[in-house]
Amino acid sequence: MFVRAAVRGVLHEGMIAAALTALMVLLFLGTWRGTLIIATSIPLSVLASITALSALGETINLMTLGGLALAVGILVDDATVTIENIHRHLAMGKPTVQAILDGAQEIALPAFVSTMCICIVFVPMFFFTGTARYLFVPLAQAVVFAMLASYGFSRTLVPTLVMRFYGHRDGLGHTGPTAVALWLRPFVAFQAAFERGFARFQDSYSQWLATALHYRFTFLVAFLVFCLASLQLVPQLGQDFFPTVDASQFRLHLRARSGTRIEETAKLVDRVGAEIRQEIPAHEIAGILDNIGIPFGGVPLTYIDNGLVGVGDADILVSLRPGHRPTEEYVRRLRLRLNRAFPGVTFYFLPADIVSQTINFGLSAPFDIQIVGRDQAQNRAVAQRLAERLRRVSGIADVRVQQPADQPRLQFAVDRTKAMELGLTERDVANSMLLSLSGSSQVQPMYWLHPKKGVQYLINVRAPQHAMDSLADLQAIPARSGQAGQGEGQLLTNLATIRRSSGPPIVNHYNVMPVIDVLAGVNGRDLGGVLRDIRPLIAEAEKDLSRGNFITFRGQAQTMHSSFVGLGVGLMMAIVLIYLLLVVNFQSWLDPFIILTALPGALAGVAWGLYLTHTTLSVPALMGAIMCLGIATANSVLVVTFARNQLHEGHDPLIAAWEAAAGRVRPVLMTALTTIIAMLPMALGLGEGGEQNAPLGRAVIGGLIVATFATLFFVPVVFRLLHRRTQVRSLEDRDALVPVR
Repeated sequence: MFVRAAVRGVLHEGMIAAALTALMVLLFLGTWRGTLIIATSIPLSVLASITALSALGETINLMTLGGLALAVGILVDDATVTIENIHRHLAMGKPTVQAILDGAQEIALPAFVSTMCICIVFVPMFFFTGTARYLFVPLAQAVVFAMLASYGFSRTLVPTLVMRFYGHRDGLGHTGPTAVALWLRPFVAFQAAFERGFARFQDSYSQWLATALHYRFTFLVAFLVFCLASLQLVPQLGQDFFPTVDASQFRLHLRARSGTRIEETAKLVDRVGAEIRQEIPAHEIAGILDNIGIPFGGVPLTYIDNGLVGVGDADILVSLRPGHRPTEEYVRRLRLRLNRAFPGVTFYFLPADIVSQTINFGLSAPFDIQIVGRDQAQNRAVAQRLAERLRRVSGIADVRVQQPADQPRLQFAVDRTKAMELGLTERDVANSMLLSLSGSSQVQPMYWLHPKKGVQYLINVRAPQHAMDSLADLQAIPARSGQAGQGEGQLLTNLATIRRSSGPPIVNHYNVMPVIDVLAGVNGRDLGGVLRDIRPLIAEAEKDLSRGNFITFRGQAQTMHSSFVGLGVGLMMAIVLIYLLLVVNFQSWLDPFIILTALPGALAGVAWGLYLTHTTLSVPALMGAIMCLGIATANSVLVVTFARNQLHEGHDPLIAAWEAAAGRVRPVLMTALTTIIAMLPMALGLGEGGEQNAPLGRAVIGGLIVATFATLFFVPVVFRLLHRRTQVRSLEDRDALVPVR
């Protein structure tokens, strides 16, 4: 149910994003024909991406749909820039065919470079290993295929549709209110008001840009200081591997004292269920499912992740109805209530959503501190002391030692001398006990051959369980030799003494070595913050171990660290790949560097976007940061490309930077705003599982806001500074050409 609801949520996000994108394009273009042409490229690009994913054996899932929803906002970039440039040439008075040819040809290379910059940032993800690869490679493939298809349509389908829809019209869509139908006049008036407002904004921007170019050193230093200061927010964000998802259900595991009979465990589960129903309103509970005891067979035991140890364990799955209060709130309240109501019973909550179960690698908690070694007595004491210290850490919850030492035992000490006098050995006594308690299959397997079918059946002979329900029954077990005619049969009480003790109900090994696990979860705090606090405690506990014993750290926290390192390397590789791609296309080392100067602003915007929305740094957020680099580079390419053209026409670097930025402010804002508006549904995290991709949308929105400012102000300033010694054919009075506000 959660998966289906989450898929529906992603589909709704994608449709809302497409509608918002079309409205934004309509607002800027002011023509329904251009908007229809651009909107047509969205479903076609998505279908092309789905076809490519199907050919590679991928399925429609949360990650592939998330990639397509992420790409919706940038799918229209190539078509939007093409349409906008054709409009610009139509406004110059050119014939329709010539305007289409000139407009499409002029931005063919910049659009290709921009598309490749967005696609190439996903290349490092194909080098991921483990869970991160299976999660993010399908998302990267979905975005890359959609972007390549979008560029192909912008070169072929879009110009063809422009010719079909525009014909001999001017295509600008700016018609007077009296020349249109009555019901359209309010929309036309609104569009005209928007155009007048944007024209005033463009004039103001030109003056502010001229001011920044005039005081370029001051502006340069101030912006770099802002970017460096913004990066200081990163340590305050906190770290999580993946955002916590409200799956409308939670899994509670309870563990009674070891040795509790299963019927007593069932009674305990009923009492716990009554407490749950008192805490959660009846109209919010969709169902409660109890699983008590140990599942039968090796396969179920292999795939369970609840950490059960015996028949005293039980899982309680509580499903909530739509419209319920936050699940995390119920979990927090039940954690306090149940521990007060049932002292001596261990309670802990298991991951309920499929993503958390996957990234936990089958463990029942995000933190797994393993004490490895053969000195089990000392290791257990160290584990108990470490668990007590961990319980005092802020934000940690459900701390327990996985292998408790409270299993009641009866130890039989055989008097070997007396047994020998009677012709018995300790092995004979042990086999006699196994025969009565476990069956003949443990001592001497026997088979019966079916005379007709020819099939062998294993036969197990043992004493009935109801006949062994007291200590006197155990002492009355007959002990005899395994060979006929040897030894004298005796009762167990004549050969052995019984001593009561306790021990662990389960013994775990990892890489052959015995281990004791200290497990813990997180409550109300980021995973990285808790990890920083418990590392000194682990280092201190390791000092108490004897030689040959050591502590290892497993679980989600360790996977998070390795994934963050991989994404950090991927971020650096993305920047390097973008730079090398731009060098090849521009045949220059300087201009690609100028284009990349927008990236510090993008990273600063990502930090602010996460900080202001109280979002922790997670793998989806880092994915958004990586994607934001590609989008920011794509917008910067447009400005620098036109500035280079101005230089080649003989303009001064100052004039070239000013005219390029002022002339391309409309397409830059169009592409940035369409992407931002398309990311809003994802950033809000609405619907089932929406919290998973919300950090990605917030990172992209924050990064694009600051990156767009950097593209429109910082990049022209850097272009002017680095091209100050570029020779031009003629020099004009720069102060007369560029107004300074």
